[in-house]
Amino acid sequence: MDTGYLIALEDADDDNHPAATRHREDLTRMPPLMTTSYVVVEVVTFFNVHGQHDKAVELGEALLSSPSVARQDKRYSLTDCVSFVVMRNLGITTAFAFDRYFEQEGFVMEPLTP
Repeated sequence: MDTGYLIALEDADDDNHPAATRHREDLTRMPPLMTTSYVVVEVVTFFNVHGQHDKAVELGEALLSSPSVARQDKRYSLTDCVSFVVMRNLGITTAFAFDRYFEQEGFVMEPLTP
């Protein structure tokens, strides 16, 4: 799901709200939904910047608690997730870090700590 689609679903004033709502209602079987942490950040930022802080928090919590968006067993930051993806895409296997999340994701950490 992209930012515009999620915003259109949630914002009745959005020009695409009717189309997004119809689309969601017309789905005979809800497919597994997927988005990225970047989209979550963009959606939350959109509502927060437009004076809808409560909506931003509500959507952020809903998206981050979804097993399609977030890993429920981890509390990774957006920055960590981006680092994991970049490192995997570039074939980097060693992280110069003290954050054990890198180790949990299968990277070698340096420097070693006791």
